[in-house]
Amino acid sequence: MENKTIQNRYYFQALDNYPYNLEEAVTALNYALAYDANDADSLCLMGRLHHEVLRDYRAARRYFEEALAADVYTLSVYPYFADCLLALEEMEHAKKLIDFALTLKGMDKGVMLQKKATYYERLRKWNKALDNIRQATHYAFCAQEMDVLDEREKLIERKKKKTK
Repeated sequence: MENKTIQNRYYFQALDNYPYNLEEAVTALNYALAYDANDADSLCLMGRLHHEVLRDYRAARRYFEEALAADVYTLSVYPYFADCLLALEEMEHAKKLIDFALTLKGMDKGVMLQKKATYYERLRKWNKALDNIRQATHYAFCAQEMDVLDEREKLIERKKKKTK
């Protein structure tokens, strides 16, 4: 139990430092993974680091896969993994991941519906993208979220008009 407490402390240090102090974040994350190489949250954060900062999408994918192999119910992994798969243009894998994530209890459905909209947007299936953005509004619980979704809908509508 003590190792888990120490591991959590290092994970939270890494999370606190990411992405503003990468040296401290990476050091703490390496310690966290040394205590528990299968900690899904730490693996997810390492995946984010590789995806968002280093732009090493293949390494990021491996970390996200390891995180889900360690614990398929670590819900925080899914949005980041979906972004990574979309960046890798692994469209079918991304769609399957998003669809599965939407079945999980506790998942932020609004976020995953936005990922699904991005999937359809990349395929230039504007109406399906718009449908998912509109569905996501049902899961928006503050004005800022609604504003983001409204702007996203306008953007997709503009793209749709330009491609006609």
